[in-house]
Amino acid sequence: MNTHIQTVELAKAYRLINHGPTVLVSAQFQDDINVMTAAWACALELVPAKVSVILDKATKTRQLIEKSGFFVLQVPTLKQLKLVQALGSISQHEDPLKLEHCNTPLFQIDGFGVPLVEGCSAWLICELIPEPHNQQAHDLFIGKVVAAYADDRVFRNGHWYYHEAAPEWKSLHHVAGGHYYTIGDAVDAASVDV
Repeated sequence: MNTHIQTVELAKAYRLINHGPTVLVSAQFQDDINVMTAAWACALELVPAKVSVILDKATKTRQLIEKSGFFVLQVPTLKQLKLVQALGSISQHEDPLKLEHCNTPLFQIDGFGVPLVEGCSAWLICELIPEPHNQQAHDLFIGKVVAAYADDRVFRNGHWYYHEAAPEWKSLHHVAGGHYYTIGDAVDAASVDV
């Protein structure tokens, strides 16, 4: 396992996605695994840590989450751009070998039966909080974060260190049609005079 992966205190887990990155959502039910890209994910509550994510009814990942009751949100980086785009463009319904064709590197953390994508900067393992009305009417899924991890080369002591990291570690922010931005420069409100 990657020795840079460190546990993140659950009270600070919201910081892993608070900056609005595009995320990879992974899930598994029995031997069936999938990963998809999602642009609409956010922190929902601090303690207990909760997140929300929009998952279209047509996605295989959504079906796996509904069956298993667990999912992972992970923060991909610029070096994973092609993987992120492919996982968001190919449906596993149409290509059952999607993960293989996208060369998706997966691993697991002891104690959790969910797949995580290697090379990301952060991972939030979530237990689904069933809200059938929200899921059916709004495609809105809510998860309680049961474990959180980050790569200490870019997140440590409860804070992102993008300003110290190489560009390939920057998070991705999807705009539309395969166009993304990476996170920008650090700005301190106390020191900016506009």
